[in-house]
Amino acid sequence: MSGLSDQQRFNRASIANIIGNAVKIIVEGAVGLLFGSIALLADAAHSIADLVASFVVYIWGESRFKDPDETHPHGHARIEPLTALFVGAVIVLLGVNFLYESVTGLAYGVDVTFHPLLVVGILIAMLDMYFIYWYTSRMNEEVGAPALKALAVDCLNDLYTSVAALLGVLGVALGYPIFDAAAGALVSVLVIYQGVKIAKENIEYLSGKAASTEQQQMIKETLQNNPEVYDVHDLVVFYEGPSLEVEAHVEVPHNLSFQQAHDLETKLRNQTIDLDDVSDAHIHLDPIDMKDDSEEVQRAIDD
Repeated sequence: MSGLSDQQRFNRASIANIIGNAVKIIVEGAVGLLFGSIALLADAAHSIADLVASFVVYIWGESRFKDPDETHPHGHARIEPLTALFVGAVIVLLGVNFLYESVTGLAYGVDVTFHPLLVVGILIAMLDMYFIYWYTSRMNEEVGAPALKALAVDCLNDLYTSVAALLGVLGVALGYPIFDAAAGALVSVLVIYQGVKIAKENIEYLSGKAASTEQQQMIKETLQNNPEVYDVHDLVVFYEGPSLEVEAHVEVPHNLSFQQAHDLETKLRNQTIDLDDVSDAHIHLDPIDMKDDSEEVQRAIDD
């Protein structure tokens, strides 16, 4: 798979999620309906949200690969966290709905019958989700797409919700049907938590959240490591969609020629963009008259 482009990896991971969630819905939904298990139906409903989200990621997510144009001069990358935000919102809505159903079951009782197929259905769903999680994570190693990361995290959390559903079914087998409703409530809470977490992360991308202290320090050191740079100030590093944009004022010798200043600005910009997660950089050169220029800096100017 090393010869695949990022777009091909993105598409394959999205399609795999669509197929995987469809399988989980069919298996758990059919068994849950047949034997009246709220826990399995809640888990299957979670996958309905995931299926919708996977379709959205596949359709909208491809926009990240479009080149900049007149209407989007900085490209279309910001559509991706918007896509992931939609994923989170859908998951929260489904979780709230089944939390209500589960609480109702706890209050008024449930009508569920144990059958070994309940356990088989959950185990099939768990294997299915683990494979999709592994495949999506592998495809996203090269792509680094927040939308695929959201889908992969969702697959992993599906394993946790399925474990909760399995415990509920085992409780039914032991003669405690109320365990099924309790498991459904637990699954629903986990689903809501997951959706909120995904939504929060991508709202931060869309709102221009500042980069971490470590990322800012790495960028500052990259700029300062150039021998022609005295200092860096007014450094601003923030998310422009899923990637970082850098603005910085760089103090340089006052006697640089126009050509030297242009070449230095280009070099600093390219070095910054080469860093992980950085998509663009705006470098402003501030000429400084330093009476005690070091010999190293002076040699760099003469070169």
